[in-house]
Amino acid sequence: MKLSTKTYYYLILHLTVIIWGFTGILGKLINMPSSSIVLDRMLIAFVTLAIVMVIKKRKEHVLWRYKWQMLIVGFITAAHWATFFEAIKVSNISVTLCCLASCSFFIALIQPLFLDTRLKLYELILGLFVVFAIYIIFAFENQHSLGIILSLTSAFFAAIFSVWNAVFIKKNSSLVITLYEMLGGTIAMLLYLIIIGDFNLLSIIPIGNNWFYILVLGVICTALAFLLGTEVLKELSPFTVSISINLEPIYAILLALWIFGESEIMSIEFYIGAAIILTTIILNAFFKAKESK
Repeated sequence: MKLSTKTYYYLILHLTVIIWGFTGILGKLINMPSSSIVLDRMLIAFVTLAIVMVIKKRKEHVLWRYKWQMLIVGFITAAHWATFFEAIKVSNISVTLCCLASCSFFIALIQPLFLDTRLKLYELILGLFVVFAIYIIFAFENQHSLGIILSLTSAFFAAIFSVWNAVFIKKNSSLVITLYEMLGGTIAMLLYLIIIGDFNLLSIIPIGNNWFYILVLGVICTALAFLLGTEVLKELSPFTVSISINLEPIYAILLALWIFGESEIMSIEFYIGAAIILTTIILNAFFKAKESK
């Protein structure tokens, strides 16, 4: 049976979301410091995307001010991933991804500062529900308090670079934006390791199974997922894509339960809080879709 074009792109979209869901799994499997994971991931993604640009023979003019801004946002992206992977290491995947879903709340607060938008009432109300959900999780999962704090910090950094990317995309292609941000993040992590006196080849070069996991993380979960995520926009609406991306925490938590078992099983209160957060994300996407009509 031949698939329709739209069905094909739907399958590609959900494959992309599942690939993103594996990011947290790989973060737990890789036996390396979080800073080294981020450095290797961003370097591999940068090299992969640079090769793609060479193969496609794409030459794009980018203003110098955008180049510097993208590099700086790459620093923020590196901070996002560093706190993300560290949260997984000190708590677990379920806690990290659930709290990371608060990113949409931070975006609602930050967006009016950079874009010509204003904070909407429904965004504020949904944001308060997110705060309430995180309070429930924090109250009943206090053994994961450091992981929760790191996850929320990661979500805040993610909100900052997401808003900046909304500015960049008006004048630049998504491939160029990601390329410069991966380069900026690589530079940021190198400088960080040098400044804290922890830069040595033994800690940043993967050994054993880490090589395989790092390559999958950099090439498939970063570069390939980015290219696929962009490709589906040829046929599917941004709203459809955003709704599907909201399924990432669900996919990732289910994958974590399947792979790691009991270490990912949480209290009933955690799942109540997680359900509230995911519901607010879907409602937020729904309201935004109504506004755009």
